[in-house]
Amino acid sequence: METASRSALQNLIATLTEIDERWSGPEWNLHSEADVTASHRALMHILEASLVGFFEQDPARPDLRRITTPSRKLTGDNPDAIYFDAPLSNAFTYVMRGSLHGAAYFSVTIEEGTAEGHMASNTAGVLNDTEMDIEDDGSFTLYLGGEQRERNWLPLTPDTSRLTTRHYFEHESPVQLDPAMEPCMSIECLESQGPAPAPDDTSVAQSIERVTNVIKSRTLEMPPMANTQPPPFVSLTPNECPPPVRPGDFGFAAADAHYSMAPFFLGPDEALVIRGRWPVCKFANLCLWNRFQQTLDYRSRKVSINRAQTVLEDDDSFTLVLAHEDPGVPNWLDTEGQALGMMFWRFFLAEGDVETPTTEVVKFADLGAAL
Repeated sequence: METASRSALQNLIATLTEIDERWSGPEWNLHSEADVTASHRALMHILEASLVGFFEQDPARPDLRRITTPSRKLTGDNPDAIYFDAPLSNAFTYVMRGSLHGAAYFSVTIEEGTAEGHMASNTAGVLNDTEMDIEDDGSFTLYLGGEQRERNWLPLTPDTSRLTTRHYFEHESPVQLDPAMEPCMSIECLESQGPAPAPDDTSVAQSIERVTNVIKSRTLEMPPMANTQPPPFVSLTPNECPPPVRPGDFGFAAADAHYSMAPFFLGPDEALVIRGRWPVCKFANLCLWNRFQQTLDYRSRKVSINRAQTVLEDDDSFTLVLAHEDPGVPNWLDTEGQALGMMFWRFFLAEGDVETPTTEVVKFADLGAAL
């Protein structure tokens, strides 16, 4: 029996096969068994996220769902942050209630272009906690769309399709690992909707198509990094951090942050020494990712560092060390033994320019002299 849902499912299966044949291979610069294995793991995380976030969604009846977890990693997750999103439409007006939950930084961003599961094409609006009226207990109420309000309001553009929330924390251990740190939030459409239509062949097919689009947009529609012109905050040169800059309206980026991203590439007997100074800002950290923008294992390894976790020098500067094994010094970041990975810096609401961290590759055996 031919149904629209069966056709959509067959297309999903064909897309997964194409991803395996192309994205998980030399066309995307994957040449080793380890590379292919890592790509399949990343694909499973993307698949899970697409099912959780996009398979059943309704902008007329939205709910906030957690984007990443310690076992669901994609698009640059962060051990020090908890993210939620929800579908939106400018046909409706929404009220969102929540709490800062002790976060060092909180924001809401409005994205365009994601309605059918594609990557965001644009960030259409942002509101952070410094721009909001917040109660003494950290609770807040925000309005999205509808008539303009003086405070705690964001307009919805004609292409609005999604909302993303960001809670960033600077604790001594990753908040992603602490269930008590998950903020409680809700979102409600203010226009009365009545009961939702029962799922049918058309709606299920559309849901499967969204899942396919999510997976495709994060694999086949993302050209290999070396084959494209990266945004200004991204460097293709290993072991050299570019100057941190604001991302502008780059999709899924926080417009009030400075970012800096670069690959690290270290031989088995090498380490990377990073020196710099944290700026005055609301939040700052460095995360280590694999090539698929997934954090390394922060359950059992130290793969990120924020200001609360940093041991500073007498002049308030820092010295970090990326190495494959513990060098016995403060501020060591564990590469998992991976020769290649990504360094991603975040600085939120920084005052003035952000100092570019400097780097030096040294032999692991010579670390003592280098420090």
